[in-house]
Amino acid sequence: MSDNNWALLCHLSALAMFVFPLGNVVGPLVVWLLKKDEMPVVDREGKESLNFQITITIFAFVAGLLSFILIGIPLLVLIGIADLVFIVLASLEVSKGRSYTYPFNLRLIK
Repeated sequence: MSDNNWALLCHLSALAMFVFPLGNVVGPLVVWLLKKDEMPVVDREGKESLNFQITITIFAFVAGLLSFILIGIPLLVLIGIADLVFIVLASLEVSKGRSYTYPFNLRLIK
């Protein structure tokens, strides 16, 4: 598999959230850990994807807490839709060989 395909997998593996809880973090983490040392593009895209998924997970946790006052439920839906949209946008950019930067992202992994 080429470097760009591995970089694409960094973003697409976040869709594992539909299979198991925290799959959106575990998927990119596994791909990044496997290939970060041998492929610079995977290191860059893996960190970008992983940081975004950690950010989304934090937002979802806060929205879950806010569900007790009912505002959290619509927020959870919006967060889920935004996550899916940004995964698709990132995947399209990376498939064209371009780097993708998420619009809001906590830079926890540098």
